[in-house]
Amino acid sequence: MRSTLAATPELMGLNRSHRSQSNVLDDLPLVKRPFLGDISFAQIVQSIFERNRTMARTRRSRRSYGAGEWGRNRVRVFPDAKTGLYQIEWRENGRRLTRSLKHRDWRRAKRQADEFAAGFAGPEIAGEAEAKAEPLTLERLFDIYGEEVTPTKGAHSRGHDRAAMNMFLRFFGRNRDPATLSRRDWDRFIRQRRAGSIGPSGKPVSDRTVEYDLKFLIAVLNWAAKSRDERGRLLLDRNPLRGLRTPTEKNPTRIVLAEDEYRALLKVSRRVDWRFRIALVLAHETGHRIGAIRQLRWFDIDFEGGTILWRAEHDKSGYEHITPVTDDALDALKEVRTMSPATEEAPVLPAPKNPLAAVGAARLHAWWQKAQILAGLEPKPGRGWHSLRRKFASDLMDQPLKVLCQLGGWKTAKTVLRCYQRADEGQLRKALEDRRRARA
Repeated sequence: MRSTLAATPELMGLNRSHRSQSNVLDDLPLVKRPFLGDISFAQIVQSIFERNRTMARTRRSRRSYGAGEWGRNRVRVFPDAKTGLYQIEWRENGRRLTRSLKHRDWRRAKRQADEFAAGFAGPEIAGEAEAKAEPLTLERLFDIYGEEVTPTKGAHSRGHDRAAMNMFLRFFGRNRDPATLSRRDWDRFIRQRRAGSIGPSGKPVSDRTVEYDLKFLIAVLNWAAKSRDERGRLLLDRNPLRGLRTPTEKNPTRIVLAEDEYRALLKVSRRVDWRFRIALVLAHETGHRIGAIRQLRWFDIDFEGGTILWRAEHDKSGYEHITPVTDDALDALKEVRTMSPATEEAPVLPAPKNPLAAVGAARLHAWWQKAQILAGLEPKPGRGWHSLRRKFASDLMDQPLKVLCQLGGWKTAKTVLRCYQRADEGQLRKALEDRRRARA
């Protein structure tokens, strides 16, 4: 095929010929090849023409506009590859100069290029008088935050960011100036969010959910008060909602999984799935979040040293650390490792249909619900994977807080004391008995 094409005079003279494409194609002979069958030589060349035309369109896809004459007053405008802001380019005393127009309006950029080439405007066209700042609306602020900050968060937080943005835009309005938000807007949102008048579910929600939503709004406004635009000006002079108190749950439900409940779940774990059993043992023995456990890879496990590396990118707080593990955890991991021929880069808990991806959080939650039914446990709100983390903190209550924080991956002891540790009745009675003995 290649030699035939090279030897064909019509093909060799195709680019040099001034005849129309249709006339050239009509003169080409019929060729036969085993892998092509009967195909017109004209069809082959037609495909080459189409490919070249497509490639030419691709090369011209970058927008650019020129005005003036070459060597005299030539001006060109084009978008910056990184920022998307239009740039204007001209020559002065043999030097090529470029300046940002500081906007993304294509028609305006073309007009400025024409004015510059005609001499009606000079290099100052990107100055204060021309480049007026686009007004900051709540929708535009969320767009900027969604492009620059949200992608750095975990999957769950990214989902909440998108849902919260849509909810606040519907409630406050897309064109609302964020600087005009006030205490009245704050209180009105709290009332209607509690009642279920707004929100994706349309149902009343707890103060904890309202607090979660408002903390996102506060985070966006705080970020805007510290971030600057292309001209170096702050997006917001200040956070208009700074200092307002978010509602808090007075009696939050923080279930601590009991020892007999853990044993019941462990007993039926193999009937659910082998991945569920490994996740259950690791959550109980390490005290770490299920999100970090399901993302473990085999190269994170040091069987000889008896340790696990918890990577920052898989930790909610971004805290990378190494912890020793118990014999029960190592035995469970070794059992799975002997049955699995997977590479070191493979996840410890692979997805059922994709061994290269980690098992999903939704599937682990479904397995937990199934295990509760098989174990005969009455469902309780708040009893889930996180109740194992609370059990870990409560079981090690006698240990120094510094040691506990390192073992469980907590950054601060305040979080452990406020949210995770819970003394049981036996510990309370023991404390009272020790006090009685000390007094005697």
